[in-house]
Amino acid sequence: MGATHTILRAICDTDNPVGLVHIDAHTDTWGEVMGAEFNHAAPIRSAVEDGLVDPTRVMQIGIRAPQNAFDAWDYSREKGMRVICMEEFEDMGVPSVIEEAKRVVGDGPVYLTFDVDGLDAIFVPGTGTPEVGGITSRKGLRLLRGLNGLDFVGADIVEVAPPYDVSNVTSLLAANLLFDMLCLLATAADRR
Repeated sequence: MGATHTILRAICDTDNPVGLVHIDAHTDTWGEVMGAEFNHAAPIRSAVEDGLVDPTRVMQIGIRAPQNAFDAWDYSREKGMRVICMEEFEDMGVPSVIEEAKRVVGDGPVYLTFDVDGLDAIFVPGTGTPEVGGITSRKGLRLLRGLNGLDFVGADIVEVAPPYDVSNVTSLLAANLLFDMLCLLATAADRR
């Protein structure tokens, strides 16, 4: 099912779906994969279909993975999600992406999910689906810090795979990202 969908099921109410900031190389909006309805390629789609997430308040950042079909990208766009592929991310720059994320998710409750493969594979060798051409570690940290002010109600970091982690580089970066995410959650809780 995936950690993101499971956590969203635990903390969200279908009467008040949350917004979502989703940093990843993949949209995670595939449907069934090899006969499995719940899979790591579909947590965002599952959360939308369960009514936990308002797709018009979803911001997907860093999307770039090569695919042989466009079903997932089409699903995201058809549901009204704002998808920022890596080329647009680079063209816009981090400050403009932050501004766009804040515009899309608005003032309501929002969940943050950070898949480490949203970062360039050079920074996160310890993941099961590394993708080249992604966000740098510096820009990833800057992006998170710029999201301060949003009403975060939960967050996760996913797809760290220690068996593949050369010199614990991925784990160290993930720990730093998680620290910033916890600060965003604490700041949002303090404002509430």
